[in-house]
Order: sequence, then C-alpha cells, then structure tokens
Amino acid sequence: MTKTLLVIAKEPKPGRVKTRLTPPFTPVEAAALAEAALEDTLRAVAATPARRRVLVLAGEPGPWLPPGFDVVPQCAGGLDERLAAAFADCDGPALLIGMDTPQVTPDLLNVRFAGCDAYFGPAEDGGFWALGLAEPDPALLLGVPMSTPATGAVQRDRLVAAGLRVHDLPRLRDVDLSADAEAVAAIAPLSRFAAELARLRAVSGR
Repeated sequence: MTKTLLVIAKEPKPGRVKTRLTPPFTPVEAAALAEAALEDTLRAVAATPARRRVLVLAGEPGPWLPPGFDVVPQCAGGLDERLAAAFADCDGPALLIGMDTPQVTPDLLNVRFAGCDAYFGPAEDGGFWALGLAEPDPALLLGVPMSTPATGAVQRDRLVAAGLRVHDLPRLRDVDLSADAEAVAAIAPLSRFAAELARLRAVSGR
C-alpha cells in the first residue's frame, strides 16, 4: 500500500483553469470540465488503498471534494518547486498525480514499490501524469523544466541519474485542448468528465 497519495490541483474557477480549452469552450464551460476532471480524479484516489490522501490545492476546496482528504495549500514558486514541496511533506512512499487525467483508475494508482524505487507515468504531450517515490526527495524535482515537450524525459532521466530503479506506468493523455477532451471522454465514457462534456455539447449545440 502506498503511504500517501497526492493530488496537485487548482480550484476550478473560470479563467484560472483549463484556459487552453478556450475557445471553443467559454471560461465557465472550461471550468466545469476542470471540475468534472478533478471529481473523477479524486474519486479514483479515494477508492485506492492508502494511509493518507492529500489534495495540494491552489485555491479553496468546494463541494467536489470527497471526505477523507487532507487539504494543504500549494506553495509559491514554479511548478517544480510546488511538486517538490508536496513530496517534502511526505514521510514514506508517495505517489503524486495531477487533475488532468480523469480516465485514471484505482488499479493504475495502486502502486506497491516492489522491486523499484520510483514510478513514472508519462503523458502523451511529453510531460508526466504521475510520479511515485519510495523515499520522497524534493531535490529530484527542483530545476526540472516544466510544461515543455521534454519535461517527462528530463524528469525520468533525473530519477535514473539518482540511481533509482524506475517502473513505468502506462502513457496517458492529459486534457489540455478540446481534442484531448474528446479523446479522453471516449476512453472513459462513464466518467463524470464524459458526462459533463456531453452536457455542454447538448447545451451549446456543438
């Protein structure tokens, strides 16, 4: 059992989340999709065995937050610093994910660190959707350039260079653009995210 499951996320407020979905979606619609993705992610985490579940949040929690989560604020700084700080608060094996992969399942998140020191979940856009460390070390993240096509490769190389045995998780698609939303909804048709996308389509006639 992973000791700590971490979700790093932004409060789903219009104009602050999923801005690359606009257009074709309005800021309000993009925020609704972000909230649905966050709900799916948190439900998957809630259903995964863990001793502690933590939402590392920029903003305030809302009715979308299920019980059983500790909420801690994101620190200031770049994404590498915020991810590093999230791991710094852990005292044992931890797995961190974002809110961009509503197709994630408890099976994917139930990592055991048997025969490996790190789990790495590559994303199709070149980043990563998951990072697990048997012994959390913030230095493994600090200085990694974020939000570039090489982010995932640099981060994985950092793990290997530190002498860690890395187990790769399946490659997943982040929801950044409208084409991503369509593709992910097709992969997870029973998700809250897919239902919200279908509702927005019906309302707007898209």
